[in-house]
Amino acid sequence: MNLNWQVCSRARLSRDARFDGKFFIGVLTSRVYCRSICPAPTAKEKNVRYFPSAAAAAEAGFRPCLRCRPECSPGTPAWLGTSNTVSRALRLIGESGLEDGGVEGVAERLGVGSRHLRGLFLRDLGATPSAVAQCRRLCFSKKLIDETSLPMNQVALASGFGCVRRFNAGILTAFHRTPTQLRRLVRQTVMQPENQYLFRLRFRPPYDWNGILAFLAPRATPGVEAVELGSYRRSISLDGDHGYFEISLDERNNTLVVRVQFGNPRSLFFIVERIRAMFDLNADWAAIAQGLRTETALAARVNAHPGLRVPGCWTGFELATRAVLGQQVSVKGATTLAGRVVKTFGQPFHGASGLTHLFPTPEVLAKARLASIGLPRARAETIQALARAVCSGQIRFDGIVDSEAFLTRLREIAGIGKWTAQYVAMRALGEPDAFPCGDLGLLHALKLESSRELEERAEAWRPWRAYAAMYLWSIASEYRHRGSKPCSSRTPRTSLIRNTSHPGVSAAV
Repeated sequence: MNLNWQVCSRARLSRDARFDGKFFIGVLTSRVYCRSICPAPTAKEKNVRYFPSAAAAAEAGFRPCLRCRPECSPGTPAWLGTSNTVSRALRLIGESGLEDGGVEGVAERLGVGSRHLRGLFLRDLGATPSAVAQCRRLCFSKKLIDETSLPMNQVALASGFGCVRRFNAGILTAFHRTPTQLRRLVRQTVMQPENQYLFRLRFRPPYDWNGILAFLAPRATPGVEAVELGSYRRSISLDGDHGYFEISLDERNNTLVVRVQFGNPRSLFFIVERIRAMFDLNADWAAIAQGLRTETALAARVNAHPGLRVPGCWTGFELATRAVLGQQVSVKGATTLAGRVVKTFGQPFHGASGLTHLFPTPEVLAKARLASIGLPRARAETIQALARAVCSGQIRFDGIVDSEAFLTRLREIAGIGKWTAQYVAMRALGEPDAFPCGDLGLLHALKLESSRELEERAEAWRPWRAYAAMYLWSIASEYRHRGSKPCSSRTPRTSLIRNTSHPGVSAAV
């Protein structure tokens, strides 16, 4: 809970968007709490208090500001000033709230006592796990009230309240207004069609949207994903319901505009949270850039293209499957193979331009004849083994509390080695320090010849090696487009190319 008072004060007075969501301001005279970018007249320093989280401000008796809407602020990075236990607990709460056993259930999964977990939350976030989960529910419900035309009973269910009565009571306590009164304050000029929702997701600038699209475009699975005209679009499936979402940039407002088509509003919270993770919207770019600028080769790239993030994925199984498909082939080759898998084994989908299928489920791929589409036998067996492990519960991509143990289990599958595991950690688990050190693209970008050299050099970039990898891949990609050879005249060690856990000639699958 130790906030630097002087830093918070300067950020508040300058309304610096880079600090949006990293702390909250409680105003003693009005008893509201605000974001650092709140447009309201600046309160005197003696009348403000600083809090590390929205939940802490709410616990202290402040209510959310209706002008700056704290529920729209970028999420606080899980690793920012918190212990590993709190970070993992926040991940579990983000995935399922406290519905699976409450605080005691989360504590048991983390291997600590519930009393100890509450103490850690109070120390790091200024609020208990229950208060954090309740704040998340209230913030999302306020977002649904303001940005959708859903009936209030559906807003209550979509935001995780068990009943409308609890929802009404929570909103009244937090905002001193009823849900209906809050909606009357919003001037909705455009009504969305049925089952379509429009959300605006904030991020801390800078954000290299073009860099994200440049990474995703050549890796977009045909029929499932599409990148065109400055937007990203994909089909999704959740609990038996199907739909899609499309994302574009509103640079002026530091926002990603998300259009969701989905039939079950109860899934909206999960969908929005997954999208936030997919596009790394909670990243603390100032801290990341400071760590990467220690490397000369990276510093120039970081300064020229600030704000590059690590793209996540919709499901970990889909990403891991794609990673296996990309072993020893180019990015283009992996995309072609992924398209064949989807066309042959995926479920047809008709909802948006360019989206024709849903990615096959583990149950389907566990029994699929993958060799029939030209996939090498070894890789087909690896994908089937992975699918069977997911179906049996041996491998789970959600609710992970120990990433090292998860990666160890993943590598026990024949054909999945260190490179694949680290790539999955980067993009499926959101681990900021994951680093596929054997990747040829990374070696080429720095003109190195062995993964050991790269691993030693990357020690200085901790805990942001995943972001360093993104920049190095962009450098390698630029070299390929220019037709130049950034490596020395000697050929990289052949053992790297023969390793089935390595992507071969690609910079990344």
